[in-house]
Amino acid sequence: MDFFVTSHSRFLTVVKAAALTGSAALLMGASPMGASRAHAETLRDALVAVYNTNPTLEAARANQRATDEGVPIARAPGLPSATVTATHIEFLRQSTNSFTAPERNLGVNAQLQVPIYSGGAVRNGARAARERVAAGQADLRGTESGIFSQTVAAYMDVLRTEALTALAANQVEVLEVTFQSTSDRFEIGDLTRTDVAQAGSRLAVAQGDLRTAYANQIAARETYIELVGRAPNDLQAPPPLPGLPDTVGMAVVTALENNPDLIAAKERAQAAGYDTEVAGSGRLPTVGLFANGDYSDFFGTLGGPVAAQFAQSETTANAGIRLTIPIFQGGLTAARQRQASARESAALEQVIAAERNVIQQTRAAYASWQASNEVIESSKAAVEAAEVSLEGVRAENSIGNRTIIDVLNAEQELLLARANLVTARRNAYVAGFSLLAAMGRAEARDLNLDTGGPLYDPEVNAKRVRGKIWDWDRDPEPEPKSTRTVDIEAAEAFIGPTLEPDEAP
Repeated sequence: MDFFVTSHSRFLTVVKAAALTGSAALLMGASPMGASRAHAETLRDALVAVYNTNPTLEAARANQRATDEGVPIARAPGLPSATVTATHIEFLRQSTNSFTAPERNLGVNAQLQVPIYSGGAVRNGARAARERVAAGQADLRGTESGIFSQTVAAYMDVLRTEALTALAANQVEVLEVTFQSTSDRFEIGDLTRTDVAQAGSRLAVAQGDLRTAYANQIAARETYIELVGRAPNDLQAPPPLPGLPDTVGMAVVTALENNPDLIAAKERAQAAGYDTEVAGSGRLPTVGLFANGDYSDFFGTLGGPVAAQFAQSETTANAGIRLTIPIFQGGLTAARQRQASARESAALEQVIAAERNVIQQTRAAYASWQASNEVIESSKAAVEAAEVSLEGVRAENSIGNRTIIDVLNAEQELLLARANLVTARRNAYVAGFSLLAAMGRAEARDLNLDTGGPLYDPEVNAKRVRGKIWDWDRDPEPEPKSTRTVDIEAAEAFIGPTLEPDEAP
């Protein structure tokens, strides 16, 4: 599936070009927030920026690398271990009956232990760790698609608030013309003061709505900055969504196979099963080989007055096999196994809960997507009808068959219809992408993003650390990779003065 190769479906272009006139078109061309229009930005650009610089996504990748280390940690108890212990002792006070006790001693002990059998604890522990790595990788997929879904919503919100701001600005301009013409007709006695007051009231309300629209535009912009790491700059209409299912049943089947949250829950349940086996291994015997070597040096102080008769240093060594058979542990092992078994039961129930949640999310997203598409069609019809209605009401008003309030109501109905159309198109796109996310098809690998390099593959690090056994191996010092937004200036919206009450005729 290639999300960004298909041609653009400019869902807001019609609203910006056909529905807006006068200063509204100027508003869309020169943003009141002072954003540079030197380079237009696409949804693809935004998602690439999120993929490369979003701190939530980078933190999830780092946490997954930490989860990867669970495998070598679980394997370590099954590998040979070697230790050396050196001890220097100064005997400060000795027994008066001791004539040969040394004054000081240096002891060096070397131990080698080789586990042979541990009741399956190491084997099952490593299996559980590998399952948790797989679960973490699925969680990382879920985080990625979740961040992408938020980005798509933020991108569409910026476009929507820009269009709604343009509609509000256009409405102010229209009502200013209406107010002025009403005032002129009042001066010649063609209309009453009530007509002027009604026009002035609608104009004041429209100016307030424009202020609110600017505030909403700023809020949408700041959300976009938080996710993408840079200010929105001349956002282009997004491409059509590919791979959307024909039926809700197809969507659910795909989601049950690919949804990362459900996959993660299943992997955790398998890990919990291995944990139960690990807990039960505490009642089984363990077998291991050992070897010890000791060196002692008394620095010529052993033997006191007759020290020459004693060896002042010695070396010993021994090796053997150790069998440990637990007989009674106060019920500790049984309690641990019961505890692990209960947690396994909880994990199995969580799989069912995740499955239910996936079905709910998929069906709800599908219904929202379908409903929004239907709202788009009805809103298109409403816009066309409102445009015809407004034209007719204005014509009838010119010959005295309609009042000013009829004209104002018709203008308001057209504004509402256009705003509903803009919002419906935004909702349809966001719901469609949410549906793809629920189906497990909203990640970078599905969207064919050009990230400037290979996509992040968590399995690469998992394989890198899986077989490491060197104690002095470490990674470079951690450094943040995400971009900061502290230097991005806050947006400011300039709105002309509203009509003061005492200025009304």
